[in-house]
Amino acid sequence: MGSDDAAPALVRALGYAAAPVFALMALWTGAFGGPAGMLCTSLYGGSPLAGMGVMYALMSLFHAGPWLRLVRR
Repeated sequence: MGSDDAAPALVRALGYAAAPVFALMALWTGAFGGPAGMLCTSLYGGSPLAGMGVMYALMSLFHAGPWLRLVRR
């Protein structure tokens, strides 16, 4: 088993890992968002859509493709 065999498996594993990691980051930022989150929100007039938690949630949705393909099968 060479390194060429391991590469596709690693790529698949990273694809499945991205969405849950970003979802956890969104939850963590929403629950424990510190001064950096407050700074980002204050820069854009206090909009709740300007925070890091929203960005992590959107990234989680963007990277949900491998999970959706797995569920569809």
